[in-house]
Amino acid sequence: MRVLIYGGGAVGLGIASSLLRSGCSVDIIGRPGTVAALQRDGLVRTGIFGRFGAASGTFGAYASMAELARGAYEFVLVCTKSFDSAPAAQDLAGHGDRIGHAAQLVLFQNGWGNAEIFHAQFDPQRIYNARVITGFRRHQPNEVEITVHADSIHLGSLFSTDLSNTEKLCRLIREGGIPCETTDAIGKDLWAKMLYNCALNPLGAVLKVPYGVLADHATTRELMNRIIEEVFEVMTAAGHRTHWLSAGEFIRLFYERLVPDTASHRSSTLQDIAAGRRTEIDALNGAVLSLADKHRLAVPYNRAVYDLVKFVESTRE
Repeated sequence: MRVLIYGGGAVGLGIASSLLRSGCSVDIIGRPGTVAALQRDGLVRTGIFGRFGAASGTFGAYASMAELARGAYEFVLVCTKSFDSAPAAQDLAGHGDRIGHAAQLVLFQNGWGNAEIFHAQFDPQRIYNARVITGFRRHQPNEVEITVHADSIHLGSLFSTDLSNTEKLCRLIREGGIPCETTDAIGKDLWAKMLYNCALNPLGAVLKVPYGVLADHATTRELMNRIIEEVFEVMTAAGHRTHWLSAGEFIRLFYERLVPDTASHRSSTLQDIAAGRRTEIDALNGAVLSLADKHRLAVPYNRAVYDLVKFVESTRE
């Protein structure tokens, strides 16, 4: 199977490593520094699912779509940050002759709203979402570590698309060492991740602590509880659902299993701030604020942590 990884960050390299290990033909679009390192030193994966290396020359690495040969991919896996969704969708749509007009797009991205952005450029029957609650961390431009894993990667469609196309992709990701399965409830999965990320990411970033520390203190637990309750209210008002009937049900699982399973993880928001990069807060708590405004709901706790992250972003040296 021929796959294009659009975005050579930590998630993109992690998924690429799994597909390469299972024998797929893989090309990666990344930033020039990443591409140079991949072409020179190959790709290395370490962490909880073991070590794997793909030598340079066993996969393609390119700095732009224009460098790709004309052809067709079965899948394009979009692994960019959520704030790059619009330019990524435009770039891919503008190079239809290089990805193939039947290529299926799978969005390996955080937050809510990415599918709608790609829908503006592509037939919705070609668009799938991935729910990822595996931790990836890049130590070198060509090296990724899998740090934590809370559940299988889930692939599904928000547009009621047939999932048979993605079953082969899931199998190959699994064979490459990362658990993966299809689901007909991807919307519920994405909102479950929103509940999780909106509570943990901004506070972990502002306070510079891993997830487990936030759950250990009564003050931060109270803040996370209120954030979760607001997200649940907004989700329900907007007509979306998740796997729990109430915020309280989710909160119990949050502290009993989800946070303990990822207690040592430092959020991607914290990693972005530490590296001087833009965060994805607009697709997380920012997406909640947008929906809350639309439905005239007050979400003071989400607004507070959103504003704190924006303050930290704006005051970095």
